Amino acid sequence: MTEPRTADIERILSLLPHRYPFLLVDRVLDWSADEKSGQPPRIHAMKNVTMNEPFFQGHFPGHPVMPGVLILEAMAQAAGCLAHLARQEQGAKDQLFYLVKIDKARFSKTVVPGDQLHFHVTQKRLMRGMGLYEAETHVDGKRVASCEMLCAARPDDR
Repeated sequence: MTEPRTADIERILSLLPHRYPFLLVDRVLDWSADEKSGQPPRIHAMKNVTMNEPFFQGHFPGHPVMPGVLILEAMAQAAGCLAHLARQEQGAKDQLFYLVKIDKARFSKTVVPGDQLHFHVTQKRLMRGMGLYEAETHVDGKRVASCEMLCAARPDDR
């Protein structure tokens, strides 16, 4: 068994353009993009959900629940980390990745302060500068959300 390939917050900040309060990935616990293995590129990332999140002030006062749209965004950011890590491994030029489409979004449990979100994202295929990803989010080993997403690569002109 190989050692997990990780990324701490400093590495994530170098991969993604997002910053507080919109950076929604705290750590990459493992990832793989080895085409020779026969396995599709994949990532396991996480986020600690705390009561200090700015969205809890209004969603919902007295009963804090993480908005589903932010869980989807967090899965998209995990997919962005995977895309950047895979491109860096191949020596490719940096690009920005934009969320183009979400399909089959499902939510099966609310996410509340104290939860630790685990994102499991797999790249299904690449086509014409776009990547199709399958994503699930788990809390305590139970799926709380899932979706398919399409992301488009564009030159990083920043």
